[in-house]
Amino acid sequence: MLGLSRASYYYEPRPERPENLALMSEIDRIYLDFPYFGSRRMAAFLRDRGYAVNRKRIQRLMRLMALEAVYPKPRTSAANPAHRVYPYLLRDLTITHPNHVWSTDITYVPMRRGYMYLTVIIDWYSRYVVAWEISNTLDGAFCREVLRRALQNKKPSIFNTDQGAQFTSPKFTEILQEAEVQISMDGKGRALDNVFVERLWRSVKYEHIYLHSYENGLELYHGLHRYFEHYNNERPHQSLGNQKPSEVYHATEA
Repeated sequence: MLGLSRASYYYEPRPERPENLALMSEIDRIYLDFPYFGSRRMAAFLRDRGYAVNRKRIQRLMRLMALEAVYPKPRTSAANPAHRVYPYLLRDLTITHPNHVWSTDITYVPMRRGYMYLTVIIDWYSRYVVAWEISNTLDGAFCREVLRRALQNKKPSIFNTDQGAQFTSPKFTEILQEAEVQISMDGKGRALDNVFVERLWRSVKYEHIYLHSYENGLELYHGLHRYFEHYNNERPHQSLGNQKPSEVYHATEA
């Protein structure tokens, strides 16, 4: 009735002690500005800000948040060596129209009593958020669900992801192959290969997530629904000549 998947009604945030939740939120903010920080530098940076923390504690919390210190960007999806990795197809490519390139990623979302994960699919040409979903686990099922939903109405020529196990899984790539979509994957450790999703994470967190403190998944879902409606249909983008993403995305349909 509300446009939610059945499981969305029962989403609960991942539990953690209140003091650790506050620390995780601070780590999340810092990582947006300094995505190359590993646990050692993160711990030192936090101590400079007055937090009584050691590296072991920061390592544990970063693992809970799925932030990998090995790579120069926060990685919420670890690689699976048994999965096929596809080449990166977007280097020097000129994006010329909507549905030319879509990409996806996952990010950590802090809540009042825990945390969840958000995945989106974004159109590179228009910055339009084609589909999104939340989950309290990093299981690949919610990524496949949002991909199927996105492909119901449109499909891109190229779909770009990182090399996380959720996206290299045959269950995920087979959906794209059946839709006859070319698969592109970021170079390992290259934070800018999926640059438009990285910029979206900054927008959604600073403009919405950090301004609210949601109690449960249903509240979070409704809040994100309002935000993405605003982002797509009301928020001008300077890079789009101050047009809204929906105006650019649907322009060719007029």
